[in-house]
Amino acid sequence: MTKKPRYITVGQIDATGVRGPHEKELEDISKAKHKLFVNTDKETIEKIIREDIGGVIENIGFSEDWTITKEMFPEVNIHMAYSYLGDEFGMGIEAEFQFLFSGERVHWVPGEDSATYIDIIMDFIERQIKGKEPFEKKYDQKTELMEKVLKQRKDPFKLLTPEDQKPLEEFLGAKVWKTTTGWRFKKEVFPEIYIEIIYNESQNELDISYSGENLEKIGSYHIELVGIFFLNHILRYITIQNQDKELPDICYMMFSRMLTKEKEWIHRKI
Repeated sequence: MTKKPRYITVGQIDATGVRGPHEKELEDISKAKHKLFVNTDKETIEKIIREDIGGVIENIGFSEDWTITKEMFPEVNIHMAYSYLGDEFGMGIEAEFQFLFSGERVHWVPGEDSATYIDIIMDFIERQIKGKEPFEKKYDQKTELMEKVLKQRKDPFKLLTPEDQKPLEEFLGAKVWKTTTGWRFKKEVFPEIYIEIIYNESQNELDISYSGENLEKIGSYHIELVGIFFLNHILRYITIQNQDKELPDICYMMFSRMLTKEKEWIHRKI
């Protein structure tokens, strides 16, 4: 018997006890993007979701018209439930999105990562509907943010062992190789859009690159952010597998407050 998914909100993931910025961010996305879907036929949307996003259109039982479901990582699922309301009362809100999350590890990922990921997907869909090219295509250049991220996150990679290769593949939904110089991780984040992370053990350095025949469908800034999410998830694996060791604070900052409270960790600083 298939286990019924448990759906949670970004507010639950943030676990602040008050209305947080990511709830507001998702509400703003709904307000900004819903008209796009009112004016686009479902067949077009389904084609974009299948061919460009790598997700599915389904119904998850919230009285919605339909839901876009996209797996961010195994057991980390994003649901964008669309409901057409009409505007018979002249309120100006014809439709809305409800954003939900499911999977055994979905609450490991902070609301910041999840909300930004949704924003990236919505932007991707909008450009495909409108036939617009991404603003930036500097795929071979790293921003200052990425340079900083690679330096911040490199040390925990020293803890990986050859025995981690298969579990990492399952955890990430990616190909993982233990090489003579270190590690390679390659994930198809959208259809025919790949992110590859390389860790050089002797030099203790991380590098990242992007490839795929559909790469130019997404802007370089957005694919870089998805690359950061990929890096963050590798660190989540390393952290959970090495609880008996002294880990840098950056490891614990990869997790949501919901998980931090569940584990009774005191490491999270932000």
